Amino acid sequence: MTQAAVLYETVADSISGMISAGTLRPGERVPSVRRLSTQRKVSVATVLRAYEVLENQGLIEARPNAGYYVRHRIPFADEPSISSPPVAPRLVGIGALVQEVLDSRRPDVVSFGAACPGPDHMPTARLQRTISSIARRKPLSLTQYVLPPGNEDLRRQIARKSLDFGCNLAAKDIIVTHGCMEALNLCVRAVARPGDTIALESPTYFGLLQILESLQIKALEIPTHPREGISLEALEFALDRSKIAAVIAMPNAQNPLGFTMSDENKKRLVKMLDKRGVPLIEDDVYGDLYYGDQRPLPAKAFDRTGNVMLCCSFTKTVAPGFRLGWVAPGRWLAQVQMAKFINSVGNPELLQLVLADFLASGGYDRQLRNLRRVFRHQVSHVSTAVTNYFPAGTRITRPAGGFILWVELPEGCDSEELFRQALRNKISLGPGTLFSATDRYRNCIRMGCAEPWSPRVEQAIAKLGELIKKQL
Repeated sequence: MTQAAVLYETVADSISGMISAGTLRPGERVPSVRRLSTQRKVSVATVLRAYEVLENQGLIEARPNAGYYVRHRIPFADEPSISSPPVAPRLVGIGALVQEVLDSRRPDVVSFGAACPGPDHMPTARLQRTISSIARRKPLSLTQYVLPPGNEDLRRQIARKSLDFGCNLAAKDIIVTHGCMEALNLCVRAVARPGDTIALESPTYFGLLQILESLQIKALEIPTHPREGISLEALEFALDRSKIAAVIAMPNAQNPLGFTMSDENKKRLVKMLDKRGVPLIEDDVYGDLYYGDQRPLPAKAFDRTGNVMLCCSFTKTVAPGFRLGWVAPGRWLAQVQMAKFINSVGNPELLQLVLADFLASGGYDRQLRNLRRVFRHQVSHVSTAVTNYFPAGTRITRPAGGFILWVELPEGCDSEELFRQALRNKISLGPGTLFSATDRYRNCIRMGCAEPWSPRVEQAIAKLGELIKKQL
């Protein structure tokens, strides 16, 4: 990508972000081409190219002899309200439904059920070239083990990237894992035992619930707001009345609600748990896929005692097939490192070297700029289509990052039955009951928006709308 391309995309992203945040509202004039050229110190051609991109996205429109204006758009449906899960911890039992949903992934199915970016968004050709080059130069990378904590080049690059989000990590603080799921699994095993209770957001990612289910650990679901995140008041109440082994949270672009907590609340969360000696296992897998102007800080950035175990991955951003993630487990470093060895020994060195090269060359930053733009627009398209085709009373979230929507359907809808009806029409989705240990959210669905927007995708949403209306 040329420098000029980066410039116009940066300008377009900035204006798009102002529109998303409400700084520029429908009907208002955006800065003139010459004014923005002067402000940003870029050429008129760069601004014109940026405005062309925004026009193609339906965000702005040119008016003859008047300049560019923010387009009036159909308003999205209302947002869901804060959740109200039961106050008692429960053992988890969602495995059978999870398997049913995972089995629905087929090439002929429009997949709203998956939270995995498609190959069209991945830098496949670049990675192929790098694999070939490194395999020729370092043939031993194909034949030898790399024991935990993992390849030092990759860990050093991750440590350098941590400065971008307020964490001054060193290579020695980081363990390479098989994706974020293994990182989370290792952390849970380091701090909890069968029969213990772990508190987490509600709704939450079903993979976290599966980890607890496999280890016979109870889940205590905490009320969670779709814009502000986990209720710190409800969490504090639970901590004071129950013995909680750990808290699992996704403060940035949470799955499935999409919220990003404020820095103030992240700081309060870290302080609250540190005071009680309760570890925070932080899932930051979507942290790099933010929609704003700046990468949000993880809760780990406010950790001063090693009480936060930060888990992340490159599976959503670079190469799902590499299955490369990492964890900075703070004061549980030794326990997690040994658990990693016992669990899977290590990760292929060749893939770690390829990813280290991608990070060092600046390829990762360019990839993220593209993904953030693409996913924000795809989420916007799906949100508009859901508003248009789903019945009145539907509520949808306003994600701050990632590519997932949480949709609350009118009372009386059954998302598990909808899942099976939709699959017969070659459409998949995530039934809401997957995201709770307490059989809640039966009238909710999670929709992944990673598939490129197309008439096929819009037709699938229209069909879902028909199926939902038949349930009412």
